[in-house]
Amino acid sequence: MTTYAIGDLQGCHAEFVELLEALDFDPRRDRLWLAGDLVNRGPGSLECLREVKALGAAAVTVLGNHDLHLLAVARGGAALNRKDTLGTILVAPDREALLDWLQSQPLLVRETLGHDTLMTHAGLLPRWSLDQAARLAGEVEAVLGSERAGTFLERMYGNAPMLWSDDLDGIDRLRAIVNVFTRMRFIDAEGRLDFAAKEGLDSAPPGFAPWFQYPRADDARLLFGHWAALQGATPDSRVNAQALDTGCVWGGTLTALALESGQRTSVPSHRR
Repeated sequence: MTTYAIGDLQGCHAEFVELLEALDFDPRRDRLWLAGDLVNRGPGSLECLREVKALGAAAVTVLGNHDLHLLAVARGGAALNRKDTLGTILVAPDREALLDWLQSQPLLVRETLGHDTLMTHAGLLPRWSLDQAARLAGEVEAVLGSERAGTFLERMYGNAPMLWSDDLDGIDRLRAIVNVFTRMRFIDAEGRLDFAAKEGLDSAPPGFAPWFQYPRADDARLLFGHWAALQGATPDSRVNAQALDTGCVWGGTLTALALESGQRTSVPSHRR
């Protein structure tokens, strides 16, 4: 059995199928960890949702910012953006089943795979322990699974608060948790998030650095997507962090990391 961690699909369904073929993936034997953002920007968002959902227990995925955007549009009254490619999902005959399935996915997965391994879409605040992160993810997951989900999705968007505090409550607390797990790239020494810089490491604002360049109290392996400009590399990482997004939707590649061996397998984007 091999467990493969794959970066952001973002609607790159044809490349996803090719990658599974290159891996000789067998859902009766192997497992997939998907770093979120299954949908949006690429042409096959509907097919990606159906493919991953059909894999059942052989695949686990975390929610990314584009996945949450789909839920906010479909169930929270948010508007589609000009570049969104979510229309086929919104009119699909199995729309509600797909949305129910997506809304039930976690923000964080954690297992011991030879090493304590945790995956989120964007990363993990250095000050959060693994147990604390799991509890905080659970707070948002509980709301998404409740009758309050629609209200939360309506109010989820926003950059404030940019600095986490254990004293946060209500929508500010939930929004801060979501922003860390699904939008974070650069932070300052206090853990304050910056949302403007989205390119490579040289785009860091003064006083800010990538979240993985701050030390942690544990040595857990942290898997994340979200940051295509890194191209799967985490230079000068102070922690055991492994980037998975290699920019398939932007003309890069789609990459799988075998968690047991560390071997990476990639297929080229069809959007070169």
